[in-house]
Amino acid sequence: MKFTINRNLFIENLNNVMRAISSRATIPILSGIKLDLTDTDLTLTGSDTDISIEIKIPVNEDLNVESTGSIVLPARFFSEIVKKLPGKDFSFEVKESFQTQIVSENSEFTINGLDANNYPRLPEIPDNAAFTISGKTFREIINETQFATSNDQTRAILTGVRFFFNPTNIKAVATDSHRLSQRTIALENGPQAETDLIIPGKSLQELARIIGETDPEVKICPGDNQALFAIGNLSFYSRLLDGNYPDTDRLIPTEKTTSVEFDISELSSALERASLLTHAGRNNVVTLTLDTANQTAKLSGKSAEIGNVEEDVSFRNLEGNDLQISFNPDYMRDALRASVTDSVVMSFTKPLRPFIINPGKDDIEFVQLITPVRTY
Repeated sequence: MKFTINRNLFIENLNNVMRAISSRATIPILSGIKLDLTDTDLTLTGSDTDISIEIKIPVNEDLNVESTGSIVLPARFFSEIVKKLPGKDFSFEVKESFQTQIVSENSEFTINGLDANNYPRLPEIPDNAAFTISGKTFREIINETQFATSNDQTRAILTGVRFFFNPTNIKAVATDSHRLSQRTIALENGPQAETDLIIPGKSLQELARIIGETDPEVKICPGDNQALFAIGNLSFYSRLLDGNYPDTDRLIPTEKTTSVEFDISELSSALERASLLTHAGRNNVVTLTLDTANQTAKLSGKSAEIGNVEEDVSFRNLEGNDLQISFNPDYMRDALRASVTDSVVMSFTKPLRPFIINPGKDDIEFVQLITPVRTY
């Protein structure tokens, strides 16, 4: 196996494949990156069993093939070597006993490789149920829900985001049992049949980073226990979570006794200041006090070790009953960061009942829920 390639082109693709490689691989060969060279393209593959990424670099003026073949190289060392090479191009040659030589200008490395035949095969997912969506839309809905997934593996189903795809819209919901985020966005060409997938939050994080700020077309191929997301020359495979996801619709209150509309920047700044003290204590809790008669909203927090903070927060509209409610400020800050408008409407029922946060515009289907904290 021997080829010469433009270093920047190679690094650009290598960086994306490295997202799938774990430093704590349970199968030793998965700490490596697989290179497979044919007369038409060079394929880079990385996997940690939960996600797998495969990229095909076509043969052109930036990639010159002398002989085909395949090899698995230790990913971390190989990546660092290529990034530090001095030249514009580098040559790559596999010699006897999987010894691999990498040369660029006056720099030459030889590293030990592994037999690519021992590398696990990627799943074969048929594309008969495939459909495409805008990368911008998919990244948006990931960023607005994924943060609310759980990190607790004892309830593994909650570590994922549940997606409902149908011909007209995409709905995603995530919850860690203390908070919830549910977003619905219209689609123009969704799948003909409704598709229900529970995708691990960590997979979605990496997928959102790969999509980036551009708007590539994303082809989604759902399988039995894996899904394939194809973006240009990149194929991203993710394990799907299996199990009964909670019926989250019944958790969202349909009535309200108090509502208040806040400017996001005003409320975020007040939460930042309150959190300076609450983070120092064992109980990270802030309290919101709404006085509808006097039309005031106060945010307060305290730390037994340091002191307390109290601040009047300006608002756009306040109506209903007086209310005092306590909650984790980090949950609220995450909710505000995910919001898509410059204001949010918070709706309450009782001091110990979950409350919801909606955008300041009625035409956006986005609901977030936070469970309050009992302080007495």
